Amino acid sequence: MTLSSELIHSIVRAALAEDVGAGDITTETTVPAELRAQAIIIAKEPCVVAGLPLVEAVFTELGGVETRPVVTEGALVAGGQMVCSLVGPVRAILTGERTALNFAQRLSGIATLTREFVEAVAGTKTKILDTRKTTPTLRALEKYAVAVGGGTNHRMGLYDAVMIKDNHRAILARLGPSALANAVAAARAKDARLPVIIEADSLADVEAALAAGADHVLLDNMTVDELREAVKLVGGRAKTEASGGVRLVNVAEIAATGVDYISVGALTHSARAVDLSLELVDEPAP
Repeated sequence: MTLSSELIHSIVRAALAEDVGAGDITTETTVPAELRAQAIIIAKEPCVVAGLPLVEAVFTELGGVETRPVVTEGALVAGGQMVCSLVGPVRAILTGERTALNFAQRLSGIATLTREFVEAVAGTKTKILDTRKTTPTLRALEKYAVAVGGGTNHRMGLYDAVMIKDNHRAILARLGPSALANAVAAARAKDARLPVIIEADSLADVEAALAAGADHVLLDNMTVDELREAVKLVGGRAKTEASGGVRLVNVAEIAATGVDYISVGALTHSARAVDLSLELVDEPAP
């Protein structure tokens, strides 16, 4: 997944407007306008770096600051390692500091957690998926960070996949035994390109999803033994996805059942921001 420059700059402008407002009164009254300096952004702990395009965009918007990454997006860095350097007006560096770090810390946290899950299932065929459990208006950024960390993006929204979940099924159950299959047919008639995903809470639900023509069966909150049986029942006729109660301590065991995917809401709703800092350096700016 990539982020367009238009999207990056739109989000960065909104973030700067939120933080700077009518102006950075502290910096403007304490720092001479002509003063230039160098600064570095340092990882204070091991992490997977994500968000450098946002950092660069912050300082581009503020003007005159050159951003010089020293690692690539997605690099695994050690605590104490420099991530990038900045050269330019001190006012712009100080004004953009928190906004740039907020983006990089949040996205690096997501990428780092994602990498941990991906590494935990290494050696299996299972891919780690994200979900729609994202921060409103920041979904694209957070899903981008998942991809940087080696995860696979699930649907972006309600528009790019058909997902018939438990509440949809509860309504369909009231409409008769053929309602699920009719719903799948209606979805394909509307847009045959979109995958049809049906949630299943039991093996009976799996059979019903297959009978209705699902491309992908979401196995929700099943035990490891139930997942194994569900994969056997599906027999390659659809993709299988385990969801619910997934943690680093059990994800490898879930992957060993043979599911194609494991979705992990925690990648975006519970990732801890990593510790990054911006520090001015003593050398004069070139």
